[in-house]
Amino acid sequence: MSKFGKVIKKFPKTFWVANSMEMFERVAWYGLFTVLALYLTGSTDEGALGFSQSEKGLMMGIVTAILYLLPIITGAIADRVGYKKMLVIAYAVYSSGYLMMSIFTNYYSVFAAFLWVALGAALFKPIISATVTKTTDKETSSIGFGIFYMIVNVGGFIGPFIASKLRHMNDGNGWKFVFYMSVASILINMILVLFLYKEPDREKSDKKLSEVIKNSLNNILTALKDTKLLIFLIIMVGFWTMFNQLFYTLPNFIDQWIDTSVLYDAVHNISPWLASVVGTEHHDIAPEMIINLDAGMIVLIQVIISTIVMRLKPVNAIISGIIVNAIGIGLAFATHNPFYVIIGIVVFAIGEMASSPKFTEYVGRIAPKGKEALYMGTSFLPVAAGNFFTGFLSGNVYQSISDKTSLLKNEIAERGLQLPEISKEFTQNQYFDAAAKQMGMGKTELTQYLWDTYHPSHIWYIFSAIGVVTVIGLFIYDKFVLKSKNGD
Repeated sequence: MSKFGKVIKKFPKTFWVANSMEMFERVAWYGLFTVLALYLTGSTDEGALGFSQSEKGLMMGIVTAILYLLPIITGAIADRVGYKKMLVIAYAVYSSGYLMMSIFTNYYSVFAAFLWVALGAALFKPIISATVTKTTDKETSSIGFGIFYMIVNVGGFIGPFIASKLRHMNDGNGWKFVFYMSVASILINMILVLFLYKEPDREKSDKKLSEVIKNSLNNILTALKDTKLLIFLIIMVGFWTMFNQLFYTLPNFIDQWIDTSVLYDAVHNISPWLASVVGTEHHDIAPEMIINLDAGMIVLIQVIISTIVMRLKPVNAIISGIIVNAIGIGLAFATHNPFYVIIGIVVFAIGEMASSPKFTEYVGRIAPKGKEALYMGTSFLPVAAGNFFTGFLSGNVYQSISDKTSLLKNEIAERGLQLPEISKEFTQNQYFDAAAKQMGMGKTELTQYLWDTYHPSHIWYIFSAIGVVTVIGLFIYDKFVLKSKNGD
């Protein structure tokens, strides 16, 4: 038997149950999150909510930032209360949150329901990685976490694929089915935790819950007193701000500006069956299917990319990856050619595979001996901050520079034309149709006119510039801050 086979046999049942729960949770989360920007801002006559880009950015940015901040507390609570009990609570919160999001249509109600979902995710998040840690040892941890990372991306690939098919059901008004899929995935996890999950050994504590939370927060603050760690985390906010544009902004950009029927025709010419799998009944390809190429690439070639960059210092791998990320995100937003979008996402995925896994490794590398776990606890902070700033760029900035509806309103005002305000009675689609008619253009012609007049693609300058500034910051940090402190 090979060494790999021997290691696989050493994993206990709880390891596989934990990975299965991680996969279903990722199906639920990414199944919704990849299409959420479209659901929040789409036209109400298509079953979406019709919110503005600013409202979308505010909601997604704040809620997701809170999701990544809460594990500071929820991880400590899980250690005190117990993993199994915490998972049951997490799944109850999680599933009810998705169900509420399927029902509510008022902005603040949806915001509150999404916050409830984030609470469920935050209760869940630290437990599974901790379970994987506790069910592996020195011999099995490398393969164990490799399997875990692969499972994360398998779930992240399957979820959006299913969600895309579901939302196009019922004549394009199948949004509720997306939420039902997420509810069902979490309820499967409830069955797994109740009947198959065995609590791993953990250190029992008699400390009060308030004391446990206080200690956890104090540990984070203690770690952040290390200047080199703090500077590194601040710099990495730029990476996550750029990275998250893939999910916050690109779906809207593709939906508003990219004619994906050209891409569908190209796929159909190669394989009619594949075109039917990835395409819609309108003979185009939905934005989430295109973006899902990122997760698909990770599933297919992460091991290859990791093998290539393993010889590099973590900081050099991160810098190289972010440079590639910046090129990829720029290509994805720079034109309205769907083939450039595809190339951009593929390039972006390669950069992600080089930089993202090395991020936590680098935090461990700069930690003083014996404080690795303490420092690792801070690694989610730039992720939280990055999500918050992404929300602003994807909201207010995108709305002013690139949002088709906002640019059309500007054009209508410039021409002195009269149209009713967008509302539930007069939807975005009706507004666009009426504007095209008054301006004597077809819908495709009007889209091209707005593209040529307002240059919405210029937003790529901002996104790529954030990546470039991050790279410069990391280079200066590695050359002068880290080496001067370490004396090497």
